Amino acid sequence: MVGIKDVARRAGVSIGTVSNVVNRPHLVSEATRTRVLSVIQELGYVRDESARQLRAGRSRIMALLVLDLGNPFFVDVARGAEQAAHGAGLSVITCNSGQRVDTEAAYLAMLAEQRVRGVLLSTVDTEGEGLDRFRRSGIPHVFVDRKVPGDQACSVSVDDVAGGELAMRHLVEAGHTRIAFVNGPTVLTQCRDRQAGVDAALASAPPPQRHLSVLDATGLDVASGRDAGARLLGMSPRPTAVFCANDLLALGVLQAMVTAGVRVPEEMAIVGYDDIEFAGAAAVPLTSVRQPAVRLGRTAAELLIAETESTGEERQHEHRTVVFTPELVVRDSTRVRRG
Repeated sequence: MVGIKDVARRAGVSIGTVSNVVNRPHLVSEATRTRVLSVIQELGYVRDESARQLRAGRSRIMALLVLDLGNPFFVDVARGAEQAAHGAGLSVITCNSGQRVDTEAAYLAMLAEQRVRGVLLSTVDTEGEGLDRFRRSGIPHVFVDRKVPGDQACSVSVDDVAGGELAMRHLVEAGHTRIAFVNGPTVLTQCRDRQAGVDAALASAPPPQRHLSVLDATGLDVASGRDAGARLLGMSPRPTAVFCANDLLALGVLQAMVTAGVRVPEEMAIVGYDDIEFAGAAAVPLTSVRQPAVRLGRTAAELLIAETESTGEERQHEHRTVVFTPELVVRDSTRVRRG
């Protein structure tokens, strides 16, 4: 591996000059800077960032651990986190747990070993053993798309109970009396909260009586949605509307309905959750509960950066809980065309 000494020898300058060219170029004359940069390119020199950070005593890397990078919602969260991090001169590495507790624990252990600057956490469980071990490492962390009890850490989330209520009230007000709710894994707080919102909306709805069918999906992906759609098609009497715990599930249900020749929304109205980009671009544009995903990621990263910059004996950081309000976006999947 080419080192800084090799660059200095070839360029005919001191090691300190090479270091200044890389880290403080304004201290070096233009002619010397040009000659050193030419040698760096010729030799393919890459500075040892880990050694530099070790000397500085602080990493410039923050991490984002998410449930599923196959879900565009988390891609948008990552985009927001990167916006804040890049503005502070930091970089973000993204880790995907795939909704597996063991994978999540392995990533947390690795991030603790690498002594990253801080971690944005979207975890399967906020009380798992792997998470407890990570907390003891002392690395700053912020929960994103999660609300944690007490003042253990900062958190940024959306009011998912309110989101579930928005979706169900929309279907109730459209006159549906046979409604299905396709939920994801109930180990996830978001799924439990969205169902709580569904229950609250139905409990406060005026007559007539409404029948709710709850279908638990094994995942939060399109394939799980197609499976739920097949189960809906086999029900008798069939629900006339379905609310899904996220947009990927809703898109899978939509595929199943279209394939079976069921008209959406005339025979089956569909509501999703997240309002990912694909929701509005579906064959039948999908009504969805919008979460401000980019803003979630950006806000969480800003809180983490503030915490990492508040160090020493005069540390002033206080953990904050930020909760955003969701918004219902109505599209053709629930809007019956008249005339």
